[in-house]
Amino acid sequence: MNLIPVIAVVGPTASGKTALAIELAKALDGEIVSADSMQVYKGMDIATAKPTAEERQGIPHYMMDLVDTSVRYSAALYAEKASEYIADINKRGKVPIVAGGTGLYVDTLLKPHIYTLKEHDMTVRKALEEREKEEGIEALFEELKRVDKETADKLHINNRGRIIRALEVYYLTGRPMSEKQETDEGSPYNVLYLGLDFKNRALLYDRINRRVDIMLEKGLLEEAARYKELSDATTACRAIGHKELLPYINGEMTLEEAVDNLKRETRRYAKRQLTWFRKNKEINWFYVDCHDSFDSVAADAIKMSKDFLVSCKSSQNS
Repeated sequence: MNLIPVIAVVGPTASGKTALAIELAKALDGEIVSADSMQVYKGMDIATAKPTAEERQGIPHYMMDLVDTSVRYSAALYAEKASEYIADINKRGKVPIVAGGTGLYVDTLLKPHIYTLKEHDMTVRKALEEREKEEGIEALFEELKRVDKETADKLHINNRGRIIRALEVYYLTGRPMSEKQETDEGSPYNVLYLGLDFKNRALLYDRINRRVDIMLEKGLLEEAARYKELSDATTACRAIGHKELLPYINGEMTLEEAVDNLKRETRRYAKRQLTWFRKNKEINWFYVDCHDSFDSVAADAIKMSKDFLVSCKSSQNS
């Protein structure tokens, strides 16, 4: 089975995921599938930072404005619908680009049936990771080609985590991962993960604070007031940007206190996002503050993505 090539842009809120995904889509003839648990809801546009029509620059975006705020939504529902969009995008010869910061949604969609061993020996994993530091991922990739060429042919050299995992399976079981996956349904995707972050965390937090100020200028307070009657039983009620302003709307605290609370909770959310994504060793991290400009980040990400797509096409034709 030929795996569908997917570019995944992940990272914390306010890191520039939407802008990077749009630049990738323009360069790669791609279309974007949102991976944000709140953007699936109709309305709530400001709090969820949905890109405007102007910001989308004509690039199709999916998994936005799907359901009313009264609906309980889940990662499973998301993955089912998003996978349909990815299949259609690929069928039309376009590149699917998944972009968002909800780690659970990203993993449920892109890693639905990852093969995991009941036996788990951290010494093997640590040994492989140490070898990768000393010898480079290229050496491990060549080794994987020798012991499990079928799996290696499906992977890009930047998929560090998958390469190490495939070797781990081989050394723990004595059998290649491809042999096991002949009977177990695997993921239908070959994914290149691109992550955005900042070496200087204070810069990210400054961006978050500025984003909140801009949201307030755009009418976040009025939007929060419109949705204040959301039931606690709904998923939408958890949207950061609304619930933090409700104490002010209800006359329980000052606006300044509510805004400070919103900024603090958004910063905490960014930390949780990074904690989640750091577990995924396949992510290629781009540190925005280590580049001269965002254009430089985009250029490097586009080059890596083009190399990945060429590799995918080559393996499919071989």
